[in-house]
This record gives sequence, C-alpha cells and structure tokens, in this order.
Amino acid sequence: MIFAAAIHDYEHTGTTNNFHIQTRSDSAILYNDRSVLENHHLSAAFRLLQEDEEMNILSNLSKDDWREFRTLVIEMVLATDMSCHFQQIKAMKNALQQPEGIDKPKALSLMLHTADISHPAKAWDLHHRWTMSLLEEFFRQGDKEAELGLPFSPLCDRKSTMVPQSQIGFIDFIVEPTFTVLTDMTEKIVTPLIEEASHSGMSGFRRSSLNSISPSEVKRSSVKSTGSEGSASLNCSILTVDFKCFKTTWTEVVQQNREKWKAQAAKGSKQLMKDIPVRDSMDRLTLPEDPRQLMDNINRKLKDYPSEKSITPSVCQPTWLKAF
Repeated sequence: MIFAAAIHDYEHTGTTNNFHIQTRSDSAILYNDRSVLENHHLSAAFRLLQEDEEMNILSNLSKDDWREFRTLVIEMVLATDMSCHFQQIKAMKNALQQPEGIDKPKALSLMLHTADISHPAKAWDLHHRWTMSLLEEFFRQGDKEAELGLPFSPLCDRKSTMVPQSQIGFIDFIVEPTFTVLTDMTEKIVTPLIEEASHSGMSGFRRSSLNSISPSEVKRSSVKSTGSEGSASLNCSILTVDFKCFKTTWTEVVQQNREKWKAQAAKGSKQLMKDIPVRDSMDRLTLPEDPRQLMDNINRKLKDYPSEKSITPSVCQPTWLKAF
C-alpha cells in the first residue's frame, strides 16, 4: 500500500490522459490510449528500481513474492484512473452484498483510490489549497490546448470554470459516495476481527493470503495467545476501532467544506446578478441559499435576453468528470 501510494503519480506530466490521447503523445502511443499516465507511473517506477541497485528496495524478495507484490501494486495504481471510478464503486457495492469475503486487491485498490481523491475530507485550508493547485494544473493544460487549437477539456478554461460549483459536484457525485463505500467495506472486513478479539481473547494474527478477506478466514487466521506485548497491543488496538466515529468525522468535514463552497457559489452568483440587465421583474428577485435554485432563477430571467448564455453549474451537470 505504501509503495503504491508513493509511486502512483510518479513522473506525472501535469496533463490528463485525454490530453495525451488528443495530442498523440509518445506515452499514449506506447500504452494504446489506455490509462496512459497510470501505466507510465508504474513502468517508470519499476524501471527505476531495476536500473538502480541502491534504490531497489525489493531486491531481497523471492521471485514469487516479487511477482505477487508487483501484481498487487499494478492493480492498485491502475485503479486510480478516474475513468474506472464508477465501475470500481459499482463492483465493490455488489461485493458488499455477497456473503463471500472481499477480494483483497480490490479492497486495497479502493483504499488507495479514496486517498487519492480525499482532499475534500480534510480541513478547509488544506482542501482549498489542493483544489487551487489542481485547478491551476488544469488551467495550464487549457492554455496548451488553446495554443494547439484543441477544444478546452472540462475545467481547463481559466476564464469560464466555475470553481465552487465544480467542487460541490465533485463532493456530491464522487467523494462522498466513495467514502461511504469505503466505510462499509472496512466495516465488513474488520468487524469479524473485533468480534474474534472480543470473544476469544485473540492476541495476534498470521499473515493472510492476498486473495481475499472473509469472516471465516479471519477466524481461521487467528492464533492462540502468545502473551507477547506486541500481540496484546494489536488486540487492544482492534478493540478500539470506532466505525461510527470514523464516519462521523469525515462526514462532518466534507459537509463543512461543501457549505463553504456553496457560500462562495452564492456570493459569485450575487455578483453575477449585478451584471445582468436590470428589469422591474428582477428587482424583487430573492437569492436562495441553494446555488442550483439560484441558477434556475437566473436562467428563467435570462430567457428575455437571447444574447446572454444560460448558466449551467457543473453541480447539476457534472461534465467535470471528463476532466479525468
């Protein structure tokens, strides 16, 4: 997990997969337009280890362990491709409905993917800083697209991108549902561990297979108490897991960040109102707190002005997904 997280954006070009495909870059040609960047991150990282013995932290692994390690890392990093997002979430939801255990590579892949998009679940200052940095990267890509005569990719036009609305949509359609599935998945995996630790005084676990994690396997993988300090500490830490607290924490932070973006969206919409031709029928227009209702009101008023463009916030039509 740590290795996959460390390399998952190695040698990132600051442009999207779609940009590589549209410009027919060497990487796009090499990887046949499929998960171009993710394939490059993996290939470049493993090549670095292979070419530099001093940096090869995997040199002491057996052939079987190296193959297993590499297979798992490849699956995890490829799963960070946003074009795989909805399929990944759907597959995990289906798996959670089955009595069988969760496929461990899929579970670890979801963990890494969630971490990759987790900045809306962090404190506002950190979340805002990452948002602005990411959008500046998008805008620079948009500048390149303009120079090359290519159409702007979603969120890449620095003159028209509606930042607050894009982040509200990102939270509502991507981040919150992903964290919900991650929480459910983790609860299904860890609950048997908690029950076993509580009921049998279990003090340690042996390393389980990389194939799957199931309640029955969890019980089989437990070993008799050794009385060691390290095992006792593990047992204690498992018993202190609080899923309710975990979910409450990220839910509250995400909600707070969403409300801040809504406030910024409303503030920007009020400024927009000042730029719209004033008519008596608009003088009594009230500004609702919900940005979507506000945009609907403005669009209704703009019907009398054919020259004005309709305002469609991405929170309603999340075309920003194509940015990935």
